[in-house]
Amino acid sequence: MVSAESIKPEPIRIGVLSEKTGATVETIRYYEKEGLLPEPFRSQSNYRLYNDSHVERLNFILRCRTLDMTLEEVRTLLGYWDAPNKECSEVNNLLDKHILAVEQQIAQLNQLRQHLTELRQKCTTESRAESCGILNTLADN
Repeated sequence: MVSAESIKPEPIRIGVLSEKTGATVETIRYYEKEGLLPEPFRSQSNYRLYNDSHVERLNFILRCRTLDMTLEEVRTLLGYWDAPNKECSEVNNLLDKHILAVEQQIAQLNQLRQHLTELRQKCTTESRAESCGILNTLADN
């Protein structure tokens, strides 16, 4: 009887990795070039061959990117993920800084919305462009 541990999964090519993770082929190659994703093995025909650890790592990277983390932040988090016995207080600090940056972006977006709302109120009726309050306000600034 063959045990589950002795069965090794078949390596997968970049197209299959793309399908499994939702990342484009270009994105996968970019993360390899940036050193976030380890170089894959190569077949005799020089095809890239990936394994389950590539799938897992790429999914980790993609989840970080959906949280709008920079590549440097992702690189830092991967460093901790690769060293599971390392103290993770810096991970907390990284997230705290990221949360603060998001809060600042929200404040800036709220301010932008307010400016746009005020601008929109400059022209409340249909008129000719020459008398449009929005265009005239934009031209004055």
